[in-house]
Amino acid sequence: MTFEEIYAGWSPKVYRLCMGYVNDHDRAKDLVQDTFIAIWQNLAGFRQEAAIGTWIFRIATNICLRSAEKKQKHLSSELPLQLAETPESPKEEKIEFLYKCVSELEEAERIIISLVLEGIPQAEIAAITGISEGNTRVKIHRIKQKLTEKFAAYENI
Repeated sequence: MTFEEIYAGWSPKVYRLCMGYVNDHDRAKDLVQDTFIAIWQNLAGFRQEAAIGTWIFRIATNICLRSAEKKQKHLSSELPLQLAETPESPKEEKIEFLYKCVSELEEAERIIISLVLEGIPQAEIAAITGISEGNTRVKIHRIKQKLTEKFAAYENI
């Protein structure tokens, strides 16, 4: 598989993962770029011990986590996050609200639910995050409960 094929097939999924993590279009694009730079640099060393998707999402997850660490160092000088674009339809509004809710979760929860939203199987999520499958199932259930509660409150506004 060539880098171009990998990029064409995986960049939208990586973008959605990053967007779920940071809830900022520009930062998500930067994280995608950083992810694919890392993939380009390490493609020759990919040993195919895991599925390519697992490898790509593991790289993206690590990039997101490192970005969060860097952002914590600069947090005091930033203004609160504002949505850059106004949603045009109720569906877009709900998607923006979902990204906002996901961005308010703890780091590990953001990564896990972003992978769930990408349709990644739980066994693969466990491999990407390094936690057991049983623990992954429990975490997914709890995260979904949190998000359901936030959406219920949002719908009642």
